[in-house]
Amino acid sequence: QVQLVESGGGLVQAGGSLRLSCAASGTIFSIDTMGWYRQAPGNQRELVATITSGKNTNYEDSVKGRFTISRDNAKNTVYLQMNSLKPEDTAVYYCNVDLYTGTIFSIKRGTYWGQGTQVTVSS
Repeated sequence: QVQLVESGGGLVQAGGSLRLSCAASGTIFSIDTMGWYRQAPGNQRELVATITSGKNTNYEDSVKGRFTISRDNAKNTVYLQMNSLKPEDTAVYYCNVDLYTGTIFSIKRGTYWGQGTQVTVSS
């Protein structure tokens, strides 16, 4: 069974930094795209950043230049380095992973979500 475990959230002052981690474990054949989403109170869930298996990245405009998404394929882990944090970055952050389970002869694709980690940025 696949599980995603997030860590790294917390409380930080504006201008500070946090590094989020999300490790996938279980019966995994391979991992395709990994990403981070966030949802602030009263807001829709929004995509923050994605990274493909080839390590191509995309960012939501408001975090460009401040956040960096990366991955360690050997550890099935995706990271989000968040610098120059702003109060508007406050949200629950969820990692999302598109992956394949099973064998090469019977592969199932699915999307999995982490449990969410709270990031709070104070003024």
